[in-house]
Amino acid sequence: MADFTWTATSPLQHATRPRRHGAAVQQSGIVLSEVLDFSLVLILARRGQWSATAKAAKEFFGAEAPAKPLAVRGKTTTLFWSGADQFYALFPRVPAAQPLDGMREPFAAKASLSDQSDGRCLIQISGPKVRAMLAKLSSLDLDGSVFPVGAAAATSIDHSGVNLWRDTDAADGSPVYNVLVFTSFADSIWHTILDSSAEYGVEVVRPHALDEKPSS
Repeated sequence: MADFTWTATSPLQHATRPRRHGAAVQQSGIVLSEVLDFSLVLILARRGQWSATAKAAKEFFGAEAPAKPLAVRGKTTTLFWSGADQFYALFPRVPAAQPLDGMREPFAAKASLSDQSDGRCLIQISGPKVRAMLAKLSSLDLDGSVFPVGAAAATSIDHSGVNLWRDTDAADGSPVYNVLVFTSFADSIWHTILDSSAEYGVEVVRPHALDEKPSS
C-alpha cells in the first residue's frame, strides 16, 4: 500500500486575502482576520471529577480551569468555558507533534479529551465599531460593563453555534473578540460578518498564527 500524507487547509484560505471592503472611510470600523496554526482540545470532566480535572489543568497548563463563562490565559494556553464541566484548551500548534501529546496521563480517569484542531476555524474581530456590528448578529450584551476582557460565551451567529470570547484590547483600545466556528460553517459566517461590517468599512488583514499579532 502506498504511503500518503495530507495537510489540512483552512476553508477561509481564499476569503482572507488582505483588502478593504465596504464603506470608503479614513479609519476602518472593523478589522477582520483569521487565526491559524493552533491546536484545540476539548476537555470534558467525567462525572464527579470536576475538581480533579481542574487541578490537573492548573498543573498542566498553568491556568485555572473556567467553571463559568470565562476565558483564562496561561503562559501559552487559553482555557475557555464551553459548558457545564467542560472547557477548551487553545494553544500554538507544534510541528510534528499531536495536540494530545503529554495530556493523556495527567487527565487519565478524570476527563475525556477530544482533539478538535482541524474541525474549527478561529476568526478574530476588532475595531471601534465591532460591538455595533456584532449586535446585528448576536443576542449577547457585549457592553464592557457586563462582557469585559476574559468573558466568554457559547452562543450562535447566523443560526450557527460558536464560541465567542473577549481578548485583550487592541493597541488603539478597541475591544477584540474571538469567534470559534465549525469549519463547515466558517465561510458562511465569515461573509455574514463581512456583510454586516460593510457600513463601517472593513480592513481584512493577513491571517496570523495564534502566537502572533495581526498585521496588514
